Amino acid sequence: MTAAKRLLMLAALGCALLLPGSSFVAAQEDYGLLKVNTTTGRAGVFVDGHYLGPAENFHMVQEYEVAPGIHDVTISDPRYEEFSTRVIIKPGVTTTLTQTLKPLPEPKGPFGELRTQGPDHFAAVFVNERFMGHVDEFSNPAQGLLLPEGEYTVRIASTTGGPEFVEHVKIVADETVTIKLAS
Repeated sequence: MTAAKRLLMLAALGCALLLPGSSFVAAQEDYGLLKVNTTTGRAGVFVDGHYLGPAENFHMVQEYEVAPGIHDVTISDPRYEEFSTRVIIKPGVTTTLTQTLKPLPEPKGPFGELRTQGPDHFAAVFVNERFMGHVDEFSNPAQGLLLPEGEYTVRIASTTGGPEFVEHVKIVADETVTIKLAS
């Protein structure tokens, strides 16, 4: 393979080529990064009321691009009390927020199950306006959201800017309700 073909292949793959004596500096002046460490990786990260995604994915802390400035950050997990604070995001700098969340009492049954399926795996799932997790956490027989019997409003908010989805569901003991979002 010629050097020119290798360069084209690297460019197509989004790779950068560093020549001897050169340096590569990413343009990070437009944003900073936010990382959230919590007692629970399932926690959702919200900045100025907008859901960014989970604090962790497969035990890897996620980094989110945030515009420089002062922002309200909320960490939410249905098993814990919500935590909110203000952070200052600086351009080109990673800001790490570490917080221990206080556990809530366990809910009482009997329980039914809610499952969600859709193409945006990190879309936020809210039940009666309380953040519960993301779509992929409740997407198969081994994963579901246990809820006490009752009627609920389920709202799913996309992380990709797609439309929100709202449905009213009735949860019955030992039964499963599945919400399937269009691809």
